[in-house]
Amino acid sequence: MTSLTTFTFLLIVFFLASGKASISTQEEKGMENQSMRKPKILCLHGFRTSGFIFKSMCRKLGPTILEKLDLDFIDGPYPAEGESAAEGIYDPPYYEWFQLNDNNTVYTHFNECVTFLEDYMAKHGPYDGLMGFSQGAVLSGGLIGMQIHGDALKNIPKLKFVIFISGGKLGGPRFSAPKLAVNAFASPIQTPSLHFLSDKDFLRADGEVLKKSFVDPVAIYHNMGHTVPIMDEKNTKIMLRFIDRIQQLL
Repeated sequence: MTSLTTFTFLLIVFFLASGKASISTQEEKGMENQSMRKPKILCLHGFRTSGFIFKSMCRKLGPTILEKLDLDFIDGPYPAEGESAAEGIYDPPYYEWFQLNDNNTVYTHFNECVTFLEDYMAKHGPYDGLMGFSQGAVLSGGLIGMQIHGDALKNIPKLKFVIFISGGKLGGPRFSAPKLAVNAFASPIQTPSLHFLSDKDFLRADGEVLKKSFVDPVAIYHNMGHTVPIMDEKNTKIMLRFIDRIQQLL
């Protein structure tokens, strides 16, 4: 083989090898991006507010957090049956997930709400987890427990985590447990959980009880009351670590 022929042959081998390496690198990056997809989260708003209002509130979490999540904000199935604390701040319409009597002991439309969410999740999912605020957080905890015990969401893929903002516990000090959710917290829940808690929140004690119902819960403490807080550097790091943790479950 002449020197020129040898040189040409080596060039061909080099370019073929380079092309193969390039393709392999692209495939690896594609696999990496697929494994790092954003967690898809169903977001449940507070009492007599809306999905739009909850989405607006969550802007305070900041772009560093929001860009890592695929959030779906939906409206509750029932129009608000009374005044909303959001009036004068956010425009209507306002919604609620279910109704309670003044003592928080008698539920109306709770089962229908669960059915509504099950149908929605089957149509628009699968979802990796839940994030709820206030009444939506109370409901989120119940849904996680009811699914674990086979009382609801039976045909929905297992929810992998839950985020509570100003939440409370069904069957806790403030809210009795509706019949469908009576076993929701029968045993400690292993599902990864993140809890937003504030000393200025009227649901703080209920939120602590809810947190103790989960194994190895993660907590974010703030002083902004019953709301989605503006995130400081410390709490942003806590939430990013939680997101990294749930990313491994996808």
